[in-house]
Amino acid sequence: MTKTLADQIEDLLPQTQCTKCGYAACRPYAEAIASGEAGINQCPPGGMEGVRRLSALTGRPVIPINPVNGIERPRPVAFIDEALCIGCTLCIQACPVDAILGAAKQMHTILPSLCTGCDLCVAPCPVDCISMIPITGELTGWAAWSQQDADAARARHDFRSERLKREKDENEARLAAKAIEKMRAVTAEESNTPEELAEKERKRAIIAAAMERARQRAAGSPPPEKKD
Repeated sequence: MTKTLADQIEDLLPQTQCTKCGYAACRPYAEAIASGEAGINQCPPGGMEGVRRLSALTGRPVIPINPVNGIERPRPVAFIDEALCIGCTLCIQACPVDAILGAAKQMHTILPSLCTGCDLCVAPCPVDCISMIPITGELTGWAAWSQQDADAARARHDFRSERLKREKDENEARLAAKAIEKMRAVTAEESNTPEELAEKERKRAIIAAAMERARQRAAGSPPPEKKD
């Protein structure tokens, strides 16, 4: 199978999934470079070596990392102060590579070997118990991050994305089944007076509207606006 330009660009990115490039993950950034929408100098984790790699592939000139996106730095790893952690799970939800273990109301911990140093877990923490600790001395960019690291991080990110999609689909299926069951129950209600008939139709309309919004979400379309 022939790889597209976006595929080849993605292969050259460090896969930290940090969003510092201005995109939601490494893949959208690769697609933006391929389309000419983004520059090749928006990935601080890849550093200048990353810019040179992208330059060789795309033919664009080597330019400094855009300071708007950050600076090239030693690779950090997140550290959770266990004495302060309240078990809110917000950091777990933010981690793009499933490098944090824990459960609700229980202490969380970072798996250093899996952490990409993306910083995304820091901001959501309500008690500021997460610190980013540099671990590579003076080594920065690709000197502090191997292709093996990148490949492993990419695999974990892709696995997480698939898991979240599967969980979302399963939840929507459960909600749809409940809505259908509720519609059947409302339809079976006895309605002998005009008031009871009107109330039944009101309930049916509410359920039908909820089912349509769910259908629109599943189809990736914006749900219809609610009317006053």
